[in-house]
Formats: sequence, structure tokens, C-alpha cells
Amino acid sequence: MATFRNTISYLCIVGTKELIKEIQRLPISKRILLVERTLKSIRESELKKKMEKAVDTLLGDYQTDKELTAFSNIDFDNFYEAR
Repeated sequence: MATFRNTISYLCIVGTKELIKEIQRLPISKRILLVERTLKSIRESELKKKMEKAVDTLLGDYQTDKELTAFSNIDFDNFYEAR
């Protein structure tokens, strides 16, 4: 795994053409792993941006509209499930 991390670190430094050449040299399993991790990173980054935008959009409402936070008063109360 350390060799794989070293490869990734190296790939971050080189240019696009060199990057593609280095990726092509990797075994298929490592190439697939690289693609999977890259996609995961992109998805996480996009989700984070969307969540931050949603927070920015709704923050004012939550600060001024007490109906939106009415149940926050009971957040620390013990909860007992009725069966």
C-alpha cells in the first residue's frame, strides 16, 4: 500500500501526459482503485459544496424563525420508545 501511496504522491507532481503514462503502467486493479477513489473524492467534494450552500441558504431562517427550532428545546431530554 505504501508503494501505491508513493505512486499517487508522484502523480500529483507530474504533468498530465506523464500522469496518464504512469497510470497506464499500473496494474489494472490499482487503476480501478485509483478511479474509484477519485470518483469518491469528487462525489464527497460535490456533496460538501451542496451542503454548505444549503446551510448558507437556510441559516437566516433558522436564526429568526423559532418554529423551525421549536423541537431543539427537547434535544437533551430522555427519549423512551413507546411499544
